Amino acid sequence: MFSRFGGGGRFTASYRAYPVSFIDRPQLELGDKVILPPSALERLTRMQIDDYPMLFEVTNAKEGKSTHCGVLEFVADEGVVYLPYWMMQNLLLGEGDIVKFSYTTLPKGAYVKLQPQTKDFLDISNPKAVLETTLRQYTCLTVGDTFVIHYNNKKYFIDVVEAKPGDAIGVVDTDCEVDFAPPLDYVDPYGPDNTKFEDTNSGAINAPTGDKDTDDKAGTSSDAAAEAEAAAQPATKTFLAFAGSGNRLDGKKISEVAPKEVEVPTTSLRVTKEWQQLRQGGVLGGETSKEPEKPDPDADIDRKRSGKVVFGGARAAAIARKKEKAAAAVKDKEESKGKDDAGKSSFQAFQGSGNKLR
Repeated sequence: MFSRFGGGGRFTASYRAYPVSFIDRPQLELGDKVILPPSALERLTRMQIDDYPMLFEVTNAKEGKSTHCGVLEFVADEGVVYLPYWMMQNLLLGEGDIVKFSYTTLPKGAYVKLQPQTKDFLDISNPKAVLETTLRQYTCLTVGDTFVIHYNNKKYFIDVVEAKPGDAIGVVDTDCEVDFAPPLDYVDPYGPDNTKFEDTNSGAINAPTGDKDTDDKAGTSSDAAAEAEAAAQPATKTFLAFAGSGNRLDGKKISEVAPKEVEVPTTSLRVTKEWQQLRQGGVLGGETSKEPEKPDPDADIDRKRSGKVVFGGARAAAIARKKEKAAAAVKDKEESKGKDDAGKSSFQAFQGSGNKLR
């Protein structure tokens, strides 16, 4: 028999610890309630303990670990207690190890700070509702414990980091404020200082100093560096035309031809004041423009004959029509003379006589 009473009317008892899976009660893994033997209930009743729910301090003296729990039933074998497996892990208990139970009372919790062990807990859409549902199965929380939240066929391990008004609090019939610390494996992508920013031009990470003069000087120096870099770049860029490779349909090898470099101007065209003056017939570069020469009508006619588009005046058009008429008359005369020469020919095809065979 491992159970015993302590002096001064305080309930203390020692039992051998086993997980609840030994009695086929896996649902007890969802809370912090244990199964005690009937003798514990008899002795608690004799002590006229009427505070419910009953809370106990559980201690593993060998490892120096302790926690708190509630009780669900008093149906265990004598000298044996059945605990959730996560509680045995917190106490570093093995199957059949001795554990000490002491009756205690805890203040109602006003504040608790929890820390998930993995960042996948942040993927839960409504962690507040999940936590409220889970804590309905718990009677108390102890700083340093790690309990388990079962959600969507997945286990989330949660550490109890801080609690008020004490290191152990009751969570039954209380309005408790809950705060979450960052998960243990969470890495801030912006580093510990969120005021840092990345300069996309230089690739360096700069942070504002708060001094206006210093920040202005830094901005001026960066602008000057950017301008110097732009000035150092060449005015033109080279483009390799048709730099790829190809294959013949007949399978023969093709001769390799080096791609030709083509200069691509990087400057854009801008209409300047000088260009406007040049279009209006003014000066360019301080030199006066000469008087435009009058067009030669004969030159316009010669260009029109060669098939070029000529923009001339009415006089040039009249002269052109006159010369075209004269050329057409000469052409008609030559054609009529040719017809007369053809009519004087003495040869006529198929003009002979023929005979029948009969």
